[in-house]
Amino acid sequence: MLKKNALNLVLHVLLLGFGLVWIYPFIWMVFSSLKTNTEFINSGISLVPETWQFANYVRAWNEAQFSTYFFNSVIITVSTVVIVVLLCGLTGYALGRVNFPGRTFVVVAITATMFIPKGYTIIPIYHIIKELGLLNSLAGVILAESSGAHVLFILLFMSYFNKIPKELEESSEIDGAGFIRTFVQIMLPLSKPIIATTAIMQFIWTWNSFFTPLVFTLSKPELRTLAVGMYSFVGEYSIDWSGMAAAASISLVPVMVVFLVFQRFFIEGISGSVKG
Repeated sequence: MLKKNALNLVLHVLLLGFGLVWIYPFIWMVFSSLKTNTEFINSGISLVPETWQFANYVRAWNEAQFSTYFFNSVIITVSTVVIVVLLCGLTGYALGRVNFPGRTFVVVAITATMFIPKGYTIIPIYHIIKELGLLNSLAGVILAESSGAHVLFILLFMSYFNKIPKELEESSEIDGAGFIRTFVQIMLPLSKPIIATTAIMQFIWTWNSFFTPLVFTLSKPELRTLAVGMYSFVGEYSIDWSGMAAAASISLVPVMVVFLVFQRFFIEGISGSVKG
């Protein structure tokens, strides 16, 4: 018993040390955001600043227009998450519950799109957005971000819906509910873990997206997101490193909040889909 406790203690210490090494870059970035540029460059891996420069956050929020970029990111990310959840949910529901001819082929074809690099699809997406007259607009960025097959989310929904008892659908059909009504009122509320999983992962991907917002807002810098707005700290002859660190710290807060709020559903969604 004593030997087992000692082994557990050693294991916990090792895991704690590994965890500290893993999160050290994030901690370093937060502390570096409170330093001067000179101290940022010369301090190496040390954490605590000589003088706490909270003005870096004010400069990032106001002078670098991160207040505008922040709200642009919120609008684009939330809208993209809603669209992706609805489309992937409907697709997963159809593939998981409806036995139609060619169903296996459709699943294989959708899965195969995972191997297409995003760089190859940005050109046709750009032309489509341009023809719709949505270039250099938030709506255009939202459509571009929500485009694609989102294979992982479709497969998660499909696996989850596939193991739900058919009696639920039959009872809704007896009550006169159609395909869409059954999906919205019965199936979608039952898939909260998968919705949370999809929402968290898509939120992180869209919030940190750089290439797509850059391409679709080139002519309108005021529509930039936080990731693209980092360019504000890069001058012709110098870089505001401490201001960039403050901006990066600001951009990470929403991601951490969303994950902490929905982490229980996220774990349930992953474990539930694997069991299925």
